[in-house]
Amino acid sequence: MNIRPNRIKHKLAEGKVSFVLGGVADPDMIDQLGPYGADGFWLEGEHGPVDFENVSNMTRACDLWGVTSLARIHFNEYGTIYRMLDRGAQGLVMPHVNTREEAEAFVQAAKFAPIGKRGMFTSRQGYDVPDYFKQANDETLLVILIEDIAAVRQLDDILKVDNIDVFFVAPSDLATSMGHIGNAGHPEVQRILDGALTRIVKSGRNAGALTGAEGVERMANMGVKLFLTNVNPWIEAGVKQFAANAAKGAKLNKPAPTRARRGGRN
Repeated sequence: MNIRPNRIKHKLAEGKVSFVLGGVADPDMIDQLGPYGADGFWLEGEHGPVDFENVSNMTRACDLWGVTSLARIHFNEYGTIYRMLDRGAQGLVMPHVNTREEAEAFVQAAKFAPIGKRGMFTSRQGYDVPDYFKQANDETLLVILIEDIAAVRQLDDILKVDNIDVFFVAPSDLATSMGHIGNAGHPEVQRILDGALTRIVKSGRNAGALTGAEGVERMANMGVKLFLTNVNPWIEAGVKQFAANAAKGAKLNKPAPTRARRGGRN
């Protein structure tokens, strides 16, 4: 028996673009969104509710649809990294990787020997898989976030680290680290972000980015291969548009005021 294939990992190996949906809060939401064509779901464990207690059921929901469960964890710590994989995640996202050494530590904790030193345990993804340790090394997806200006300055060195699948440039913390808090659209931030993505692509490594429908075509044309997009803006836009359409229709269909009848007998 083989381990479940990692959909994003395989698409990247074929040079294809893939995307993950963020903003999912529970397994039922993943099950509901599963048919819509995403390659995976971003399970938020840095700023959101995903933890060791609920990640198994969320990854099971991803397994049902044959999509990648990609969990962002909160800290580059050995036990935290491999435990999240043991609980069933097919891939991990590591925030705030600013040096080559930090990237290497991530790989060491997430990969079994001889690549790394992940603790020897058969995860939920490995039941009844005879050569699980080798297959896990082949199928586990590793993503690091370049989200500080310090990381951009060290990017050429970070890109030399093997077994990182995606170098993902994140805009909001990058903007903050550049002194533009809450303004990821600032021209200088966008210049640095585009420059970092271009350097990743030119190095032959896979670049990742956060974007909405309005920016994905441009970034894909730049060579970005992995996209994160959140469902919350889609829901918000849909609700607002629905409310606006309902109000417009009601205004156009407003009935004429009725005239009061005169008093008296017929």
